[in-house]
Amino acid sequence: MEPLAYRMKPTNLSEFYGQEEIIGENKLLYRLIKADKLTSVIFWGPPGCGKTSLARVIANTTKNKFEELNATTSGVADIKRIVENAQNIFTNPTGKVILFIDEIHRFNKLQQDTLLPYVEKGTVILIGATTENPYFSVNKALISRSTVFKFQELEAQDIENILKHTIEDKQNGLGSYNLDISVDTLAFLAKSCNGDVRTALNALELAVLTTNMNKDGKIVIDIDIIKDCIQQKKSIYDKSDDSHYDVISAFIKSMRGSDPDATLHYLARMLEGGEDPMFIARRIVIQSSEDVGLANPEALQVAVAAMNAVHQIGMPEAKLVLAHAALTVALSPKSNTVYRGINAAIDDVRNIDIGVVPIHLRNAATQGMEQFGYGVEYKYPHDYENSIVAQQYLPDKLKVKKYFEPRKWEKY
Repeated sequence: MEPLAYRMKPTNLSEFYGQEEIIGENKLLYRLIKADKLTSVIFWGPPGCGKTSLARVIANTTKNKFEELNATTSGVADIKRIVENAQNIFTNPTGKVILFIDEIHRFNKLQQDTLLPYVEKGTVILIGATTENPYFSVNKALISRSTVFKFQELEAQDIENILKHTIEDKQNGLGSYNLDISVDTLAFLAKSCNGDVRTALNALELAVLTTNMNKDGKIVIDIDIIKDCIQQKKSIYDKSDDSHYDVISAFIKSMRGSDPDATLHYLARMLEGGEDPMFIARRIVIQSSEDVGLANPEALQVAVAAMNAVHQIGMPEAKLVLAHAALTVALSPKSNTVYRGINAAIDDVRNIDIGVVPIHLRNAATQGMEQFGYGVEYKYPHDYENSIVAQQYLPDKLKVKKYFEPRKWEKY
């Protein structure tokens, strides 16, 4: 028998839970599917949010030929075979095929290019499913000929509704079992799987199959049993996919925004997700200059010391060092004068005529260069009070430029 998660896949739109923003009644995708007028689409979202399930709903409702490929095991020959069969007017009068490609981001450039002319002609109506950002991982030409739908993690209530339906379904679900499972237990399971309905169904099936009936002939499933079947709450972080960029971005913005609680939260997500601690340490060092800078120069010292400590001691102890450094950055006063200043200077160097080094600042490296003015009028600051003397340092063409511009409340 197939796993419960496979058996409970919806067969029509009325059985599809969640994603109301894109598949709710009267939404564009809902109307396209109901009218059997689907055009090429990309379904982008995390695992267990309904991408494949919705493709199966389309397969059950369309009058067009439906084919399915998995990008990890298929190639150009499979695409050409499907197109050839689609164009056989005797077996496929419409001349079109809806082609669902799971994990389309795993197709290489050649394989994606092979699809392009058939998608453009309309012979292939593409449904691509991906957990990775398609704007990075899918051919731009395919993207331009498709509509991208962003799937979100399922809400706990959606998952709870699916679990209730599963318990009642006698044909494909667990309706034939004499189960005793409370609403609170179902709610706990729904909240513990982080939006992945597949995880919830797998845990529920394992709980039912491994729990003995009591003396009343009932299988009693409580929260402790569910906890044991889940083992460990799934971390919403995968350092190989798009969530990597989302979480590190949130971590950086939380430090910049002086929120210590959010800083620790996103740090924990990365550590639990198996992120390289040295990668995290390097980001903290960068933020100590970019966002704290001269407002608290000691933050850079702490960050660099933390990076060295992480390198020497490793995990799991390094989590304390990383938290120490991250909190130092988050709780420090903020200044981006260093960041703004160097970027403005580099922008000028790259894009405008910056002129030459003033001759009084040039070094008379060999005898005789003084007669051409090299270094002649240079004023040595230590010969003056407080070791400061006014003289031109910038080139003539930039002499009025201000790259270092502290805020009014900053004192330098």
